[in-house]
This record gives sequence, C-alpha cells and structure tokens, in this order.
Amino acid sequence: MVAARTTRRLLKGTVLLLGMLPFLLLLQATINDQLGANPIQALHFSLGDWALRFLMIGLALTPIKIITQQAWPLRYRRMMGLLAFFYASLHVLVYLVLDLSGSWTAFMDEVPKSPYILVGLLTYLLLIPLAITSIKYFKKKLGRRWFTLHKLVYVAVLSACLHYLWLVKLDVSQPLLYMGLLGILLSIRVVNSYRNRGA
Repeated sequence: MVAARTTRRLLKGTVLLLGMLPFLLLLQATINDQLGANPIQALHFSLGDWALRFLMIGLALTPIKIITQQAWPLRYRRMMGLLAFFYASLHVLVYLVLDLSGSWTAFMDEVPKSPYILVGLLTYLLLIPLAITSIKYFKKKLGRRWFTLHKLVYVAVLSACLHYLWLVKLDVSQPLLYMGLLGILLSIRVVNSYRNRGA
C-alpha cells in the first residue's frame, strides 16, 4: 500500500515537472533572447497555446478512462486544469503588462475593436472559479453543486477554441483541429452517457 502511494506521488511529480517544462523552456528562450523578431507576441501566443493544450488534455482524461476502462487517468485531471490556468494566467499577464504596458486606457480602447479579446477574457473568467474550487475542501463543501460548476470547463474550452479561431487571420488549421478534437471528446462522453442510461 505504501509502495503504491509512493509510486503515485512519483508519477504525479513527474507529470507536474513535464507540465512545467514548456514554461521553463519559454523562460530560457526569453532570457536568451531566442523568441524571434516579435518576442512579446511569440511569448503571448506560446503561453495561450499551452493553456489550450492542457485544457484539452484534461478534457481527454475521461474519454481515455471510458475507452480503457481504467480509472487512473482521472488522478491527473485537477493537475491538468491547474496547469491550464497557470499558462492562461501568464498569457493574460503578458498581454496586459508587456503588450499593453499595463495601460487601462489602451485595454479599454482595444477590447471593443477585438471580439477575440472579449472571448479570451470570458474564457479566463470561467477558469478562475474552476481553479479556486479545484481543491478537495470545495468539492466536499459544494457537494453536487461542485460537479455542476465544473461543467463550465466545456464552455471554457469551446470559448478558448473560438478565441484562437478569431485570433488567427490566415491559417485556421490549428484552431479547427482543436475544435474537431473537442467534438470527438464530447461525442465519446455523450455516447457513454446514453449507454449508461440504457444499461
């Protein structure tokens, strides 16, 4: 029992380190001035990409559990959500502090002209309560309401995909790929739900 618990902790530690690796690589590239001609944009986009990737990975864990009939993938769901929130927070921070130089006037001027920013802000606002209530204390305290609240992750992932789609101007293959993957993951959940009702 102790050995199994130790193994689980080691695996979680390894997954966390892997999850932080993109941040460390981006930090190194920033320090060494290796982000290209537009470093702020490169940093901003890379952080947003990783936020969306971790959201998708977190959403994929339940379908993996359904397909494999193994419950262990769900142990990493909270970690994936928190990693997504971490990268999303940095994504927003880079935009506000580095891109807009912390100017509230520039922010208020930019937002009405850019619908993708509004959708991005909506995504981030949806992630905040999910991150705060991810600890076990809130899960016990909220009961069934916790599960209802955390269904917001579906809205957050969809709005993140739309944010990405509206952000890019020419090559929309990447955001469409994410949206297609989202459709597959949600379809697996819906099919499984109908099967369980009919069982």
